[in-house]
Amino acid sequence: MLNIQKQPIMVTVLYGLAPLGLAGIYWYGWRALLLYAVVFAFGYLSETLMARYFKMKTSTSVFVSCALFAISLPPTLPLWIAAVGIVFGIVFGKMVFGGFGKNVFNPAITGRAFIYTSFGVPMTSDFIPAAPTAHGWFPGGFGVYTPQVDSVGTATPLQEQAEGASIEFLDLFLGAVPGSIGETSALLIILCGLYIVYKKAANWKLVVASLVGFLAMQTILFAAGVEGVFNPLYALVSGSFLLGAFFMITDPISASQTTDTGRWIYGAAFGILTVIIRVFSNWPAAITFSILFVNMFAPLLDHTLKQRKLKKQEVSR
Repeated sequence: MLNIQKQPIMVTVLYGLAPLGLAGIYWYGWRALLLYAVVFAFGYLSETLMARYFKMKTSTSVFVSCALFAISLPPTLPLWIAAVGIVFGIVFGKMVFGGFGKNVFNPAITGRAFIYTSFGVPMTSDFIPAAPTAHGWFPGGFGVYTPQVDSVGTATPLQEQAEGASIEFLDLFLGAVPGSIGETSALLIILCGLYIVYKKAANWKLVVASLVGFLAMQTILFAAGVEGVFNPLYALVSGSFLLGAFFMITDPISASQTTDTGRWIYGAAFGILTVIIRVFSNWPAAITFSILFVNMFAPLLDHTLKQRKLKKQEVSR
C-alpha cells in the first residue's frame, strides 16, 4: 500500500497534464512513454527514500514534478540523463528544504536546469521531426518507437526563427514541429491550461500577467528592430513559454501567492525575463532560468508586500 499524502489540487494538475503526455507519444513515438516511466520511477523513489528519512509521507506533488519534467525533455534524451535530472530536482529542489510546502524552487525546473547546464548537447541539439509529419497524421507516433532517428536536427523552431527562418504558424500552433516532448502544441497546452485554471488549480492572474509581460517585451523589441526578435505571436507559440505560463509559474508553493499585487508582479517578471534571456543570452531554454530567478525572489516579494500592507493598515487606524 503506497503511503502517499493526497493533494486534490495536484491531482487536478495531473489530469490537466495527461493529454500533453499522450500527445508526446503521438508526436514522438513510444520512446516517450519509456522516458516517462524512467522519470516517474526515479522521481517517486527519490522522494520516498527522503520522506522516510525525514519521517514524512510521499506527496502527490512528486508526480506533477515528474510529469512536468518528463514532457520538457527532448524525445531522444538518454534515459540515464533523465533519471539523473529528476533525482536532482526532487532531492535538491524540494526535499533538502523540508519537502512539500517548504521548497523555494520548482523541482521540475531545478532538475531541468541541472541537466541543461551539465549535458548541453543532448538537451539542446538532438531533436527529431514530429511523427505525424514523418509517418502520416494517423497513427502518427502511436505506430512507431521513435520517428526517423537518423534525421536528428540541431535547432528547434524557436532557434530557427531567431535566425530568420520562416515556419508556418499553424504548424507551431498545432505542434507538428521538432521540440521537447510535451511543449510543441500550443493549442493543447492552452486547452489543458484553461482546464486547471477553471478548476482553480492555477491562479489566472499569474497566467495573464505572464502573457502580458511576455507579449509587451517581445513587441517592444520587435518594433525596435532588435536582431533575433521575431513576430510576438509566433514567439508566443514557439518554445516552452506557454507550458511555463500555465503549469510552472502557477506552482502554488514556489510562486508568489500572498497578494494579488505580488501575483501580477511575479507573472509579469517571468514573461519579461523570458524574452530578455531568449534574445540577449546563449540560453534558448529561457523559461528554465527565468522561472528559477523569479522563484528566488518570490519570498522577498511576498514579505515586502505583506509588510507594506500591514503598515498601511496601522496608519489607517
